Amino acid sequence: MGQYAVGQSVTRTEDPRLLRGDGRYVDDITLPRQAHAAFFRSPHAHAAIDGIDTSAARDAPGVIAVLTGADWAAAGLGDLPSGGPHKRRDGSPLYIPPQPALRAARAMTVGDPIAVVIAETDAQARDAVELIEVDFEPLPAIVDTARATEPDAPVLWEEAGDNECFVRFFGDREATDAGFAKAATVVSQRFVISRVTANSMEPRCCNAEYDRRRGRWHLYAPQQSPHQLRQVLARDVFDVPENAIQVISEDIGGAFGMKNGNYAEYAVCMWASKETGRPVKWAAMRSEGLMSDEDGRDNVTDAELALDEDGNFLAMRVKTLAALGAYLSKGGPNPPVANIGGLAGVYRTPAIHVEVVGVFTNTQSTSPYRGAGRPEASYVIERLVDIAAQEIGKDPVALRRQNMIAPDAMPFRTGLVFTYDVGEFETVMDMALEAADHKGFESRHKESEARGKLRGFGISTTIEQAAGPNVESAEIRYDPSGTVTVLIGTNDQGQGHDVTYKQIIGSQLGIDADDIRIVEGDTDRVGFGRGTFGSRSAALGGTCLVMASAKIVEKGKKLAAHAMEVAPEDIEFAEGSFTVAGTDKAMTLKQVAAMAFNPQKLPPDIEPGLDETATYTPSKPNFPYGTHVCEVEVDPDTGTVTFERYTVADDVGVQINPLLVKGQIHGGIGQGLGQAMMENKMYDPESGQLVSGSFMDYAMPKAGDMCAIDVHSHSVPTMTNPLGVKGVGECGCVGALAAVMNAVNNALAPLGVRHVEMPLTPDRIWRAVRDARAGKAA
Repeated sequence: MGQYAVGQSVTRTEDPRLLRGDGRYVDDITLPRQAHAAFFRSPHAHAAIDGIDTSAARDAPGVIAVLTGADWAAAGLGDLPSGGPHKRRDGSPLYIPPQPALRAARAMTVGDPIAVVIAETDAQARDAVELIEVDFEPLPAIVDTARATEPDAPVLWEEAGDNECFVRFFGDREATDAGFAKAATVVSQRFVISRVTANSMEPRCCNAEYDRRRGRWHLYAPQQSPHQLRQVLARDVFDVPENAIQVISEDIGGAFGMKNGNYAEYAVCMWASKETGRPVKWAAMRSEGLMSDEDGRDNVTDAELALDEDGNFLAMRVKTLAALGAYLSKGGPNPPVANIGGLAGVYRTPAIHVEVVGVFTNTQSTSPYRGAGRPEASYVIERLVDIAAQEIGKDPVALRRQNMIAPDAMPFRTGLVFTYDVGEFETVMDMALEAADHKGFESRHKESEARGKLRGFGISTTIEQAAGPNVESAEIRYDPSGTVTVLIGTNDQGQGHDVTYKQIIGSQLGIDADDIRIVEGDTDRVGFGRGTFGSRSAALGGTCLVMASAKIVEKGKKLAAHAMEVAPEDIEFAEGSFTVAGTDKAMTLKQVAAMAFNPQKLPPDIEPGLDETATYTPSKPNFPYGTHVCEVEVDPDTGTVTFERYTVADDVGVQINPLLVKGQIHGGIGQGLGQAMMENKMYDPESGQLVSGSFMDYAMPKAGDMCAIDVHSHSVPTMTNPLGVKGVGECGCVGALAAVMNAVNNALAPLGVRHVEMPLTPDRIWRAVRDARAGKAA
């Protein structure tokens, strides 16, 4: 395979075995005497549970056990935890609803788990679930985020008194009000940012085994943060030491934030395994996942932008209602607030004030989904800029250019939370515009017009924070033959960690990729780690590898110096070899590793072995940014949209593997485009029933819905980590939502349409065109 290095476009080393079907996903794991679980879920959005009869299910063929919420409570097991530092409007802590893994008193949303059947086969378990009878008393439900705080809205949790979980304020209200007071133009818009769900290729699933001999559990689950899940299960649910639980996440078929939650099914299957003395396996059907997976987005935002008579941004005011669902998920409070600084964008807006209200609704909990607040914030500012340009009669590109932060202003403290370390925003925008042939758009617009079509040009210039200040760890462990095992606390879900980490180690230690084995996702083998989320793995995990490699080299110099009878300061290291400066004496790192395991050859003050551990916490996040340019053609007679061109220029710092960078951007664009055009998890406003519970109703983008994506890079290394890398996993999604929405709305603007909201379905576009032609403003 050869030595890999940072900067090479190397194909993923894990792909051959995955393409051969040799992956090891949770559903591939079959344990001896394994039983199967199936869950009875609430068919109501809100209902009291007045009684439950499981007798018929218990007598069904193959059934081993039926467990209910009453059994969970009788076992003394804890609730699924959640929380955060936020407060309510009166200053009291945010309200945290009780969340037992099986609900006993009330169902709060469609899909709430009420009971579980354990049977010999999956089919027997699912058949027996149909025999459970529950006496539900339906109660009023609220599923509309915009109505959650209205006086007549049903209150989910009486203890809270209303549907507000928390309220957060950001920015300078007084300065913002002053900016609006002197504005020549104020543009405002309500943005309804739809609820979406991840729909990863591999559904949520688990296989849990309780080992009675050792008094501990083994949980196989596709989890982004195995150590965090272990901590929650041990501390909050089962009240056992953390070493009583092993969480194993091998291959994961996509996650996108959704597989980072504290899910009830995992705890229930662990409990059921202990109760039955059998391993218990569960896998969600696709419709079950649509019902019970944690969702993303679902915000209603009212935003205003104040401009002076020359088009300079003076102030911005934002109020957001963020749906949290019926319960508070582990990460639920984060997306509405943690990345709120993205509202400032790449602009000099001096004053911004934001109010965020997290609200309860009778819907599935929300949690981080690719971008986790970044796409929402970027969409609001970028769409608002286009609306402002339309209102004052200025070109959207020119308006952006006029208000952009200059490179020589760095570091730049924005009007809202963030301080950028580096950024060449105008350079990147011009790179994208040139690649997209912006100057030739007018001729293409006329050609579309001649065919009776509408053509739109959309741009977004977005920035996000990535790899925030939290800890990560890694261990590099040599064996006597000179090969390496790396144990690292991140966890791959398709990003390509295997090849990425081999490239970093190859650059640092000069070792061939074939001699490196990467181990992730096993809490018994990996000492500690926070996992993979928030575009953090290369910046934090990669830095850990750099630091551990430096320790390996430092110890290796001492060993080589002893072997070659020189002082350690005379030893130099490069490309996998230790040399004595000014001579031809040399030892390879493999030779030094072999020596490290022979106590007779070591100096008296050196311990045998060659393995080093490093932990790293950055002092500040990094800020990837970029420009997306989207060009569409709209058929006004049918409302269909065709993507004609899509161009991206991004700055993600030093690129460890440019090929993987492009892949990450492509995937993110697909998800941003999906939300803009078609994805929408919907509940009936009257009954609270899920009306998009299958792929017949929840539309997903296909290859034919997109066009070729042209990706360009402009790398300005960040100083926030030794590698100079910035996060890339969410860039595509952050920029795409705004660019696509701007492109389609730009196509409709000549008809007098001001704004059409997501998803931009053919029906919605056709109606906007019809209304515009009839003289009704959209």
